[in-house]
Amino acid sequence: SRETSVTDDVAEQVEIQVKYEGYIQKSKLQVEKMKRMEDKKIPENIDYDAISGLATEALEKLKKIEPLSIAQASRISGVNPADISILLVYIEQGKIAKVSK
Repeated sequence: SRETSVTDDVAEQVEIQVKYEGYIQKSKLQVEKMKRMEDKKIPENIDYDAISGLATEALEKLKKIEPLSIAQASRISGVNPADISILLVYIEQGKIAKVSK
């Protein structure tokens, strides 16, 4: 009957939502993180050579491409998440140093 069909459809939707809720939540968090990274600007005068720990390939590409934001840097092939973390720490340390002067 039509009622059984609707009930089955609703049950299937609920099952899908329950099954994939973790994935959906994770995706939402990644989107929020990317938005924050898009807002996190890289200083124009940054000296990539002064950042210890960057992979050689990442260093070369960052110097060549000169991304304006962390999100742009994270989309460069050859720049891995560890390089992004190092870059973020370096930028934050620079801001702290400026504040304490």
